[in-house]
Amino acid sequence: MKNNSVSLHRIINANPEKVFRAFADPVAHAWWLPPYGFLCTVQQMDFEVGGRFKMTFSNFSTGNGHSFGGEYLEIKPNELIKYTDRFDDPGLPGEMTTTIQLNKVSCGTELKVLQEGIPDIIPAEMCYLGWQESLEKLIKLVQPEIPDA
Repeated sequence: MKNNSVSLHRIINANPEKVFRAFADPVAHAWWLPPYGFLCTVQQMDFEVGGRFKMTFSNFSTGNGHSFGGEYLEIKPNELIKYTDRFDDPGLPGEMTTTIQLNKVSCGTELKVLQEGIPDIIPAEMCYLGWQESLEKLIKLVQPEIPDA
């Protein structure tokens, strides 16, 4: 397997604490992570170093889905999340590693995503497009400031 990888960078007009919470909260994560046209079910999410997660993305048009899971390798609140990822489908072999870096900047949060070890069968550019859609949804979740009633 060659080392397919994608790297993304965004400035988000929300504080790192709120962006971090969008990764740590299973309901929020299920809302923003799947690209457009997909739904996400979180079966397990133990958000701590050594903790495991398990999710399924379902294609809303066809109903077909794929499951994946992994382990949290490193978590620094409001700064860093690093985890492994492995698809359940044997046709998608290998283990991916994703690193999320959050840096406080004057207008909010600088977000850097690096996903490495993408299975050869998945074109890196398609993975990149999927991440772009996911980050659009993340931004729409964390940027609004909605006061309590």
